[in-house]
Amino acid sequence: MDPFAVLGVDRDADDETIKRAYRRRAKETHPDRGGSDAEFKRVKDAYEAIQAGEVDDDTEAFVDDLGADAGDPATGDPVTQPEPDPDTEVTYLNYAVLADHGWSLDDDDLFEKAAAADLDEVDYGQFTVEDEQSLLDAAEASGHAWPFACRGGACANCAVAVTDGELSQLVDHILPDELTDEGIRLSCNGKPESDSLEVVYNLEQRDDLADLKLPADRFNKARADD
Repeated sequence: MDPFAVLGVDRDADDETIKRAYRRRAKETHPDRGGSDAEFKRVKDAYEAIQAGEVDDDTEAFVDDLGADAGDPATGDPVTQPEPDPDTEVTYLNYAVLADHGWSLDDDDLFEKAAAADLDEVDYGQFTVEDEQSLLDAAEASGHAWPFACRGGACANCAVAVTDGELSQLVDHILPDELTDEGIRLSCNGKPESDSLEVVYNLEQRDDLADLKLPADRFNKARADD
């Protein structure tokens, strides 16, 4: 069996793409989340085969010896695999402080500057996103009040700029291509696909997002300036 097909990536995919695909497939196939031991082991073995360089042009180089059986082929005992570690360490920065310090989203050393600026916790810090949490859910669980409104990908109130790492966008009915090309994502349903993430939140203050926001009404229960 082709290990790249198991992970759902092209053979010329780069290492980061392969790693993200493995994390995604590991979550999908884990027994605790509706998958099976056999499926999970197949994904794990495929990833390890690629990482070890054991795959060549022969698509049969990766041997799937489990078939439909969830047991160990040698002993028949159930195969128990460790829980994948999907947690992501997020470093965040409040967009509202950029102008005060003369910073820009285009600054390559933006987060290095922020780390050295002795900012308040509301403006700069870290928290962890656990498995299946959205970025916004994790921020709230860590005690942060980030802007949001609909939570359904239909407004830009919760928009963030991803400056490092990967944030999936499960639902997006609002952001134009030119903004997503800049790394703008919605935190309400965006889920990390990398071990670390740097994001600038509170982008609702940007002029180019004004027409993409919902008004501050009964849906807008969290404000960045609370």
